[in-house]
Amino acid sequence: MKKVSIIMTYYKKKDFFEESFYSAVNQSYANKEIILVFDDDNKEELENLKKVVNFQKDLIFIDNKRTEGVALSRNKAMKISTGEYLAFLDCDDIWEKDKLKVQIDFMEKNNIDFSYTNYYLINETNKKIGKMLAKKELAYKDLINSCDIGLSTVIMHKKLLNFGSFPNLKTKEDYAFWLKLSKNSIKFYGLNENLALWRKSKHSLSRSIFQGLSDAYKVFYLYENNNFFL
Repeated sequence: MKKVSIIMTYYKKKDFFEESFYSAVNQSYANKEIILVFDDDNKEELENLKKVVNFQKDLIFIDNKRTEGVALSRNKAMKISTGEYLAFLDCDDIWEKDKLKVQIDFMEKNNIDFSYTNYYLINETNKKIGKMLAKKELAYKDLINSCDIGLSTVIMHKKLLNFGSFPNLKTKEDYAFWLKLSKNSIKFYGLNENLALWRKSKHSLSRSIFQGLSDAYKVFYLYENNNFFL
């Protein structure tokens, strides 16, 4: 059983963190480590987080001391990870108990380096409000038009870090990284299983229109050398 490193970055998620964190802790897949990066300057939230995690077995905890952003925090966690696989879980999303087991088995059987799954959309009270289906396969020509890959569904082989890491954006940093991987002929494979729940929160950075447009411009114009306005 190959080891998987679960990457979690915390920023103002106290209302949802506990359920998210223990959905990782309680995975049926045994060979795992959780790397949790606290990227918040609120000391009250830090003390609350420490009580919640209770320093579980196989937990690696990093306190950034000052806010560095989700991309740099994930990169820091990936750099010290010891697993052959990397899995990502936002601190307000939730995994089904067999998520890692089912998905890694899928990857091992099919010799896949990057996979993602279906996921449900939930609101702040955990009510299901939608569902996203994973396309069977994605390449660069598909991703450049749209990206429906849920970050909290992604598992990738650590060797893919040879192609880069998350660019320092507040949003769409995952999309920019996926584009970079796909430009290096890495194919992404979807698993038609509902293994995660993605929370639609009114306080999420991804819901900021201005920030989203700013980062979209950076992705398409600065990173992909495209004219954003065409």
